[in-house]
Amino acid sequence: MSNSQYNDKDEQDELQKYLEEKANQAHEKEQETEPLSAYEACVLRESAKIHELIAKAQGEALENSKDE
Repeated sequence: MSNSQYNDKDEQDELQKYLEEKANQAHEKEQETEPLSAYEACVLRESAKIHELIAKAQGEALENSKDE
């Protein structure tokens, strides 16, 4: 891997950690105010998965564009 690929990987990892932290904060805040229904909990989990997939796709797109 080249240095730029390591930097992209670091940026992707940082973005992933940031998104996970934000999802956890939102989840904790929701639980503090009122308990979540099963539906709401499912929506939050699926939303976090979508954010992870978006971050992964963006990282792959960056990697592919640098390869070309």
